This record gives sequence, structure tokens and C-alpha cells, in this order.
Amino acid sequence: MPVFAYKGLNDKGRQIKGIKEADSGRVLRTLLRKDGVYVTEFHETKSGKDVGPKGKGLNREVDLGGLLGKIKPQETAVFTRQLATLLKAGIPLAESLAALVDQVENPRVKEIVTDVRRRINEGSSLAAAMEAHPKMFESLYINMVRSGEAAGNLDEVLFRLADFADNQIALRAKILSAVLYPIIMAFVGGIIMIVLMVVVVPQITQLFADMDKALPWNTELLIAVSGFIGNYWWAVIIGSIAFYIIFRYWKKTKTGKLKWDMLRLKFPIFGDLSRKVAIARFGSTLGTMLSAGVPLLQALSIVKNVLGNQVLENVVEDSRESIKEGEAIAAPLKRSKQFPPLMVHMIAVGEKSGQLEVMLSNVAETYQNEVEVRLSRLTTLLEPIMIVVMGGAVAFVVFSILMPILQMNQMVQ
Repeated sequence: MPVFAYKGLNDKGRQIKGIKEADSGRVLRTLLRKDGVYVTEFHETKSGKDVGPKGKGLNREVDLGGLLGKIKPQETAVFTRQLATLLKAGIPLAESLAALVDQVENPRVKEIVTDVRRRINEGSSLAAAMEAHPKMFESLYINMVRSGEAAGNLDEVLFRLADFADNQIALRAKILSAVLYPIIMAFVGGIIMIVLMVVVVPQITQLFADMDKALPWNTELLIAVSGFIGNYWWAVIIGSIAFYIIFRYWKKTKTGKLKWDMLRLKFPIFGDLSRKVAIARFGSTLGTMLSAGVPLLQALSIVKNVLGNQVLENVVEDSRESIKEGEAIAAPLKRSKQFPPLMVHMIAVGEKSGQLEVMLSNVAETYQNEVEVRLSRLTTLLEPIMIVVMGGAVAFVVFSILMPILQMNQMVQ
């Protein structure tokens, strides 16, 4: 059945838009009129693009993905859990997707689910139907669904995917909340210091211009910095933008990305935290895929793309090559010295006992808990550190201004 994207007015005169299945444009208007919607524009859609003019105003191909907004990971997770619940209740796949179409609020997601259902009705597998929408369903997701369909446990695989997505979303939120506060504090503190240097300090230091006596070194430094920022602020802005652009370009190169990721792992405190976040992702992703029946080599080729670090990605790729030659997964990880000994030992035990998936899940849980503890401690420490740094900067400015004033008072007396 064709799928139409439409715009119209409701009975209160407000403009609305949506997606609906109908046999034709005339049937679409009739169905929507029963719902109190008067159609002003509509066009038939297929895989997120319009396939021809079917109404007023929309007379060229439009990629609705850009118009209807991005798809949040939370929306994919909710859809996955709802679909798993319906399938577990014994509802056929096509009917489950039809039921979910009416519950989805995001028009982009509604369009994707509708298209997936259409492909299912045409005889496609769920994995193949989802593969047409990589913005919502990543390669990890599709491969697990394909394994679930082959093994006949699609509902269980979808539940695992939903749990995995929820864990990743929660971890990402905790990391964001931990770094957001110091970033905001640094930004606000920087603006305050710039205002002091450009507006306040020049007016006050003008009083010292007629003094024959040498000024303290800290006052001289303050005047020099204030003068540089006041006179060459444009150069500072241009230089900062140029440095950012050059850095971004260098980081995208193969050599630059490798060196930057290597440096990231060596940063004090944050390097170890970044490594543990990557290891938690590695364990949870690989464990989830192996539990769903995805072959190890195929799972590793997908897992390396979620690590977010070129150094660790190269280790995983080397591990794949070693496994092809008959070696166990723990041995190349140990040789790289990039993965902690505890993790390597747990993986080796899992391989020997035949419970690699369980051990990987334990590894992910262990390091995720450790990341949460580190983040909690870091957040607790950063607040007083930022206050001390900002207070110290302001104190330096105030002290540098007050010292010459006190000297002037002593000269007058």
C-alpha cells in the first residue's frame, strides 16, 4: 500500500503534518477528512524520498530525513523494546510494525517504520528492510537482527539490543554531565576575565601612567596582557579559529588521528577514563553480538567501529587477523598492552570455559561501574578546583591593581 506524507489543517485551523498509508490520494483525503484534517499538500514517499508530485506545492524530490529532524538513540531504543514486547506476545511482525506506526511521534521515525513494514509485506526480511535506513539502524543492529531471524529468537535479540542501547545512553549521559559543568565554568570564567582585561583593567591602570616609580612585576604583566588583548583581540580570534581548523584537518588524517588518539590515552586522569569507556563499550558490544549468534570475526569487525580510538581499533583488527590464523582472542589483546591485564585474564577464562559472552558482559559491567565511580569522583573534585582557579585569577587581577594604589597612598603620606 502506498505511503503518503501530507500537510493540512485541523478543525482548529492549526497546520499539521504526518505520514499515512492509503490506496490513493483521494482515499488519503477521505481518511484524513474523517479525522478532522483538511489536506493542503501531500506526496507519495518511498525510503524517505518522494517519488513524484501528488498534490499541491511538493513537486520535486525531497529528502524528508533532513526536514523532519534527526533520530535520537532513545527513540531507536524505545522502538526496539516495543517491537520485542509485541513479538514476544505472539503478534506477527507486520502487525507489530503497524501497531508501532500509530504510537511513534517523530515523523521521520514513523516514515521509516512504515517503510520497513511495507518491505516486510513485500517479502523482505526484517534485517534487509532495516538496512535501507542506516541513520536509524546501524550495522551492529542489523547484524544482530539478521542473526536473530536466522536463529528464530528475534524477540530475545531485540530485548538484548534495547538493553544494550539503554546502557550506552545512560553511560553517555553520565559522561556528558561530568564534563558539561567544567566546560560551562571555563567558558563563563573566560568571558569574565576578558571583560576585566578589556574594559575594567585599562581604565584603572591609566592612573599609573603618570607614576615615575616602577610598578610591581605582576602589575606590569597585567597591563601587558590587558593591552595585548585590547589591541590585538582580532588576531586572537583569527588565530584561535585558524588553529581549530588546522587541528581538525590534521586530526582527520590517518597519521594525525593515530597520534591524537595515542595522546588521548596518555592524558593524566582523562586518558585512563577514556580507555575504560572504550573497554566497557568493547565488552558490552561484543558480548551482546556473540549472545545473539553473530560470528566472532564478523562481530569484531563491527565492534572496532564503536571504540572511538584508532589505537584500540588497530589492536582489535590485529586480533581478527590472529584469530583467522587459529589464535585465541586473549593472546593478541595481551600482546598489545593496550587492554588491562584483568580484562585479558577474564576473556581468557571465558574462552577456556566456553562462556566468553558471559565474561565479556562481566568485563563491561566491571569497567562501566569503574567509569561511573571515576566520573563521580571527578565531578566532585572539579567543582572546588574550578572555583579555586577562577578565584585565583580574579585575586591576581585585584592584587595587581591594589598594590600600586597602596604604594601611591604611602607616597602621599
